[in-house]
Amino acid sequence: MNPFSQLGIRHDVVNAVTELGFENPTPIQEQAIPALLTGSSDFVGLAQTGTGKTAAFGLPLLELLDFSQNLPQALILCPTRELCLQIANDLKKFSKNIDNVHVVAVYGGANISDQLRQIRRGVQIVVATPGRMLDIIGRKAIDFSGVRYVVLDEADEMLNMGFQEDINNILSTTPEEKKTWLFSATMPAEVRRIAKNYMTDPFELTVGTKNTGNVNIDHEYYVVKPRDKYAAFKRIVDFNPEIFGIVFCRTKIETQEIAEALIKDGYNADALHGDLSQQQRDKVMKRYRERSLQLLIATDVAARGIDVNNVTHVINFSLPDEIENYTHRSGRTARAGKTGVSIALITARELGKIRQIERVIGKQFVKAEIPSGFDVCEKQLFALVHKVKAVDVNEDQIGQYLPRIMDEFAEFSKEDVIKHFASIEFNRFLDYYENAPDLNAAAIESKSSDRGARGDKFGRNGYKSDYTRLFINLGSVDEFTRGDMLGFICNNAQISGKSIGKIDLKGVYTFFEVENSIADKVLNGFNQADFNGRSVRVELAGDRDGGGGSRGRSRSSRGGDGGRRSGSRDRSDSGFRDFSGKRRERKGEKKRW
Repeated sequence: MNPFSQLGIRHDVVNAVTELGFENPTPIQEQAIPALLTGSSDFVGLAQTGTGKTAAFGLPLLELLDFSQNLPQALILCPTRELCLQIANDLKKFSKNIDNVHVVAVYGGANISDQLRQIRRGVQIVVATPGRMLDIIGRKAIDFSGVRYVVLDEADEMLNMGFQEDINNILSTTPEEKKTWLFSATMPAEVRRIAKNYMTDPFELTVGTKNTGNVNIDHEYYVVKPRDKYAAFKRIVDFNPEIFGIVFCRTKIETQEIAEALIKDGYNADALHGDLSQQQRDKVMKRYRERSLQLLIATDVAARGIDVNNVTHVINFSLPDEIENYTHRSGRTARAGKTGVSIALITARELGKIRQIERVIGKQFVKAEIPSGFDVCEKQLFALVHKVKAVDVNEDQIGQYLPRIMDEFAEFSKEDVIKHFASIEFNRFLDYYENAPDLNAAAIESKSSDRGARGDKFGRNGYKSDYTRLFINLGSVDEFTRGDMLGFICNNAQISGKSIGKIDLKGVYTFFEVENSIADKVLNGFNQADFNGRSVRVELAGDRDGGGGSRGRSRSSRGGDGGRRSGSRDRSDSGFRDFSGKRRERKGEKKRW
């Protein structure tokens, strides 16, 4: 007998679940389903991301609802569009053998008229993000008076995203006698308050220890200098030829720039962040699920609800601001009992944050060494050898070409053929990583070294000598955001955003950094610029922000190079900005084939 039948699930649903490849229930499903099937109490379930929570609440709902009535009986709230669609699609798959089951996904970024039309046709289960659900409630387009069950999925993340007031407003439209089921990966105080406010003596279930990480995930960290972060990241990727991963960044700009740099360097990568339209997000996710993308570069919010099987690695290009978000990030790998690796790229100053995360997840990180160029070449070579050995040979199709192939290799011994074939790949990596430098940084550095690593103070790459700091007489009072300022500078100077470092937006003026090599171009680009009829002035920052010497000269008084650069333009170790991938030649890290 199928183990799901023993939990009390009807055969029609068990058959559908079996066809989806679910043979045995996960621990959260095994313990939650019997409790929820009683339908008699509120419920709090704490389990890590990727442990099968959707089936844990979805299967009991299919047993408890009356599908002969076309009115809302269950409401499922979740934080993101992706998770909303995933839950709705899973419920449709689970219920495919049951008649008259109607599930509607309600989320922002899609046509609200289509969603309203589906609701009017009749629905028993509504899966929604809070913002769009409130919009539909405000239009008086749905009646929740018959709702019997409310599910709050990823409750901790909904609160992190600021949805508490929305959740309160939505729940106020549902009957008091309903049952509330709350699922969360972590249990901060805010989630505990929701449980207290909306539940009566709930049944509590914890699978694993509160706030801990998945035991099937190995956690590693690499210590690098800020300027080497992108190069180190690429080397880790190259050292894992079969990587299928998600790379987390802190901001949308960082996400987009890393993705663009990777694409330029020959990797199958793309970005997923909040500025993309729903159509763009769907396209990126479709490519990722089909594995035509090897690396998905994402922000925390955009990645919520991503349920893709067999993700091998999660890479934290930047550690999250909220430590608990690390649990959600790492939970993208090692799903459904698989194993995975979560990697953090850190500077020496962030070692304390790793220790904090260790305390939260209850598991130690392993300090790993960034592989040498030789190590990468060796790993790639044997990955090729294993791929050749495992390839399926289509005898029928290749047979017609074999005589010509044999003629080509007539003068070669077996050893010669192998050496030539292997060298096709090996030579590319050997050339790419020739004289590759050691990118590992010491975990404990001197105070002077620590000061040099502070990328926020010295520009995004962490080294003042690579950037020139400029002043512009526009600021926030002119209704500029940092993004607006970035676009304004790029348009007037005709440069890429990747050439710009930190933008320090003030009230009536702004400081910004540009690569030394294009500073003159930027200054000249603003010679005739104006904004709303007012002349725009761009100068070297100099004394305006504590600088001195010849760096303080303005565009009009500067002679020659003006002493503008505070360091050599051709530093041999300045090959990468810390995340954009913009290259100034560095031996050993040439552009990927």
